[in-house]
Amino acid sequence: MAKQIEGVYENIIACATKEFLNKGYADASLRTIAAEAHTTTGSIYTRFGDKEGLFEAIVGEHYTKVMQMYKAAQEEFANLPAESQPNNLASFSGDCMYDMFLYCYDNLEIFKLILLKSDGTKFSHMIDEMVEIEVEATHKYLNVLKKLGKPSPKIDTKLEHMIITGMFNTYFELIIHEMPIKDAKLYLKEMREFYTAGWMKIMGQG
Repeated sequence: MAKQIEGVYENIIACATKEFLNKGYADASLRTIAAEAHTTTGSIYTRFGDKEGLFEAIVGEHYTKVMQMYKAAQEEFANLPAESQPNNLASFSGDCMYDMFLYCYDNLEIFKLILLKSDGTKFSHMIDEMVEIEVEATHKYLNVLKKLGKPSPKIDTKLEHMIITGMFNTYFELIIHEMPIKDAKLYLKEMREFYTAGWMKIMGQG
């Protein structure tokens, strides 16, 4: 097996990131990436398999990390005693979103790739995946309220889905538009308060 030349992998990643940001996954050219990286398309195929493998090498670890952060926060909240959940809902949700926000800001280019340039890959559905996780968590919490004798009025499933989708789209607008971090932190706090108050009202808890 031929020895891989040191630095070529990193150079391909850097050039591919630029190409994907400029053109998106579907229109990005491996030939252009290879030329910019002063290598061949063959060396890209050897290291990454294909274009999607190259894209995954750039975003995969970060995608997995942020999804794990989100799922872990949901599981930690669900494992709280039922009687503790209503008083901890806002803080758990807020802390999770804030931690995710900081991670995304530390890897801004990566998440712009995922949010804006990943059509045609399995990473293009990140928001949809988060929405489904949030919907499931919401239903579990509604069952907790029922057990506590604080049942929520029936929530229309289509409305529920639209509100949750809107929440995540609003949240990731901070990343897409690269808001100055000082402003973004303030907007995040106000968004959290807005959505928490709205959900509490809809659930009959506010």
